[in-house]
Amino acid sequence: MGSRRRKKTQRTSLPKETTSDSVPTVRVPITDTLDLHAFSPKELEPLLEDYLEACQKQGIKEVRIIHGKGRGVQRRRVQSFLSKTPAIKSFHDADPGGGGWGATIVMLRKADHHPGND
Repeated sequence: MGSRRRKKTQRTSLPKETTSDSVPTVRVPITDTLDLHAFSPKELEPLLEDYLEACQKQGIKEVRIIHGKGRGVQRRRVQSFLSKTPAIKSFHDADPGGGGWGATIVMLRKADHHPGND
C-alpha cells in the first residue's frame, strides 16, 4: 500500500481589519449593487446605513439592493429601513429583469441634501 500525500493548498481571504471591539471587518468595494444574501439579519441596518452613506459620498444616485424573494421578510425589513432614512429620495421594486420583488431600486438624495429642500 503506497502512501499518498495531500498537496497543501494555501487559503486566501479578503483583507480584514479589526475594530475597537476586536470584531474582524471586511472592506467591500462600493458599487451600485448590494447583495444582502451573505449578511445576517442583525447586520442589516448598520450595513445599509454605511453602504448608502458611502454611495452618497461617491456620488452614486441609484442603487439596487438585492434581498431575495423568499417570503418577503427581508424585503419588508429593507423597505421599512429605507422609508425612515432621510438620505432616500424614493425606492421601488426592481423591474423583472433586475430581480423583480427580490430587489429594491433606491434613489439617493445628494450627500449635502437636507430633507424638504427638493
